[in-house]
Amino acid sequence: MLSDYQFKGVKMDYKMKLTEDELAILNGEKGEVMAKVMKSLVMYGDVFNAKRMVEISAPSHFVTSFGISIMKAVFDIMDEINNAGITTIEKFTVDPRPLDYDNVKCNPLEKLVFGIMYGKQEDYEEQLKKTGLKDSNAFSCTCYMEEVGNIPKKGDILSWAESSAVVYANSVIGARCNRNSALIEMFGAILGKVPEFDLLTDEGRKATWVVEVKTSKKPEAQVLGSAIGMKVMSDVPYIKGLDKFIGKELSEQAKDYLKDMGAATASNGAVGLYHVDNLTPEAVELKHALIQENAKVYVIDDAELERVKNSYPIIWKKPDAKPSRCFIGCPHLSYNQLIEWTDRIGRELDKQKKTKVALETIFTSAPDVVAHFKENKEYHERLLSYGVRISSICPLMYMNNPICAKRAVVTNSNKLRTYTTARYYTDEEITSIAVRGDISK
Repeated sequence: MLSDYQFKGVKMDYKMKLTEDELAILNGEKGEVMAKVMKSLVMYGDVFNAKRMVEISAPSHFVTSFGISIMKAVFDIMDEINNAGITTIEKFTVDPRPLDYDNVKCNPLEKLVFGIMYGKQEDYEEQLKKTGLKDSNAFSCTCYMEEVGNIPKKGDILSWAESSAVVYANSVIGARCNRNSALIEMFGAILGKVPEFDLLTDEGRKATWVVEVKTSKKPEAQVLGSAIGMKVMSDVPYIKGLDKFIGKELSEQAKDYLKDMGAATASNGAVGLYHVDNLTPEAVELKHALIQENAKVYVIDDAELERVKNSYPIIWKKPDAKPSRCFIGCPHLSYNQLIEWTDRIGRELDKQKKTKVALETIFTSAPDVVAHFKENKEYHERLLSYGVRISSICPLMYMNNPICAKRAVVTNSNKLRTYTTARYYTDEEITSIAVRGDISK
């Protein structure tokens, strides 16, 4: 049955069952701006047949971190919220900044375009601060790192956006969050409630696919995630056989692997949750009860991974061009990965009898993770001596510059490959390329 409310003489029909307090907000008792926030969430919930609102229980993470000039509507909404003195209930984190001229060098033309594209960056960051931004370091797509501190607990209800963070929180932590779009997550963080549907429900978290990993060795995380994402799209997969390669405990190495695999499932498909047999929290607790009857089966072996990798289009103007830049860290690298990548680059330099990388190579990581890494003077100084730079930008936002998009950029990130002109290589391949300086074998 449809219900309705009337605000400023305009009626709105809605299907959700709202509490008296929610109806009061919808009817403007906490002001026009809060009524708009509630209306937006009610409309959002109705689209997905949500029956009610549920309270969130952890801080939010926003996806929109960039002051790109074309987002006038977003800036206007933020002004309305700021002018009304409205803030999020808890301090939030946000995706990475788009620019870092100190560590990611730009030529004058690129810088000119960036100045136009992200000309509202400072203004937008002020709006974020007024709304409840945690601090000036709270810019990372991996907010759940210990150093950043936005770490939900199993069962927490979240109002997050950023696909790679949502899939990590749902899968590796066992929190509950839908794949929200920009601003919707902010409205939930302001109201303290979100519509209950899909991945917030027990039924919505059941797997409709069983993925059987039958490879001869540990699969490349980014390619495995890509294969799963392109096959199951927005469905929930239950992955069997992976624990044989990454173990049955959520060690730092296992979490890093799942972070990168999950980002690829979310960007190459639209996965918001996966379960890994004997490893992720809900799979350990509920086991195969998480699998729906008549679930489809997808077998991934060596040949399937090779087929998927070979299917990636090469969209460089000159396919055999010498690369000009290498990005490693999309999503942002963990402290553990910064250590591992330093060792990996060092070994490859020794192998090729070199002292520095031949290709401009940039590792990206959260500001607080970078600060932690700098405390390890031995590794930090080693990495810099190799000629590698560390930044906290979003490589994707850098590549959105149409001038930068013409560069021959290589990466080990399937997310960056999917959304930009960057070309994907495995960890082993990208290490050799960074040291060698070209893509020839």
